[in-house]
Amino acid sequence: MPHTNPGSAHPAVHAAQAKLPETIALLSAFLRHPAISCDSAHAGDVAGLATAIAAHLNTMGPDTCEVLTLKDAHPLVAAAWLGAGPKAPTILIYGHYDLQPVKGEPWTTPPHEPTVIGDRLYARGAADDMGGWVSHMAAIQAWRETRGGLPCNLRLVIEGEEEIGSPHLEAYMDAYPQVFAADAMVLTDCENPSTDVPGLTISLRGLSEMVLEVAALTADGHSGLWGNAVPDVSTALMTIVAALVDGNGRPRHGLIDWPAAQREAAAAVPIPDDVVRKGAHLRDDVAPLPVAERSRAEWLWLQPALTVVTTTLPTPDRKKNALRSAAEATLSVRTAPGQTAEQLHAILARAVAAAAPQGVQARLTLKPGAGEGWLYTPRGPAFAAVDRAYQAAWGRKMVQVGIGGSIPFVALFGRRFATLPLILNGVMDPETTAHGPNESLHLGVFAKAVAASVLLYEELAAPGVLRP
Repeated sequence: MPHTNPGSAHPAVHAAQAKLPETIALLSAFLRHPAISCDSAHAGDVAGLATAIAAHLNTMGPDTCEVLTLKDAHPLVAAAWLGAGPKAPTILIYGHYDLQPVKGEPWTTPPHEPTVIGDRLYARGAADDMGGWVSHMAAIQAWRETRGGLPCNLRLVIEGEEEIGSPHLEAYMDAYPQVFAADAMVLTDCENPSTDVPGLTISLRGLSEMVLEVAALTADGHSGLWGNAVPDVSTALMTIVAALVDGNGRPRHGLIDWPAAQREAAAAVPIPDDVVRKGAHLRDDVAPLPVAERSRAEWLWLQPALTVVTTTLPTPDRKKNALRSAAEATLSVRTAPGQTAEQLHAILARAVAAAAPQGVQARLTLKPGAGEGWLYTPRGPAFAAVDRAYQAAWGRKMVQVGIGGSIPFVALFGRRFATLPLILNGVMDPETTAHGPNESLHLGVFAKAVAASVLLYEELAAPGVLRP
């Protein structure tokens, strides 16, 4: 495990690096809690982990530390160190402690028993997102041990519902506004473009579900008697879905014509074939999609995407020689940053109507609960301070990146705290396999994240960055 980095000459960085084995042991203790927020059978594990986190935070000398609760919500852990005083800025660190499920996944190590293999720590939640906020716990402790306190005031908010879409986070903001009072916010649930290059996330795609329904008959009919005389809704369904995408499976409709500057910025971030192959678990005999007119980063971060997630097409146990009366498919639709689900639905609904074979009724319905995308322009002295901290810790400046996935809490923070600097970073990398089997944290990335957090507090506390 690496214990050094370019920023290690700083006393607090040096102290944090020296204690990395203890920090990894603490992270491992948290990872042994199967805090799966989507499964009511694990509600006790979620609550138990919140209690364990608060218990450790209370050993770190916070001014306040609470396990907050709301009706029907998983707990939220909040702690604050306010010793820098009212003239110093306050930084809020956000993370989440809840986990994705592991049932049915082909793990090669026990998912809730952290295991180090080479330079990676394998466990569900290791990088998404426990490694993110534990890196800040290590930084806080290092400042306390070397300087007796932090250069800025700091709030740590650790949510227990991010993996189910943060349904109660805004209610927590309303009920406990003091917990979220800050001059800048660091949101720790994002990815780096490689284990050598730190990433500052500036865009996310939105997420919606749309249901494509095709109907033709009032009841199933004999395929031998009526085949070639009446429509087959199953083939019609596949025909319509195929018409929505090009020959590579990318959307034909709703693409965004980004300004040249944004396209060039995306194209400047290399995502080579080997990164795609490893990160997406691509088979050896299958090639990544061709880039085709747009950079790979633009396709992944800045354009919509369609995925068929369910259909009502017959499964083998329901096989019969019949023309089905109706068929449907549920589409998971990623919207481009700044594009609403309603806008893209209107475009796709027209395309469905145009693609429907003669004799079938086709309808595309937008399901409620779409998640917003996010598009951000980092400006001001806070982001210059971020660059300095990460340059010192990683030996490389941060690269502005997007994420193809959707993170509902980011859009919420962007709406509620639009005037504050929002710094999105994290400890994931292309081989992390977040939400999948064998999720892992690269220990070198973790060490650099700890160092960057130490330096970031000092940079943001400097006069003229967040306060005069």
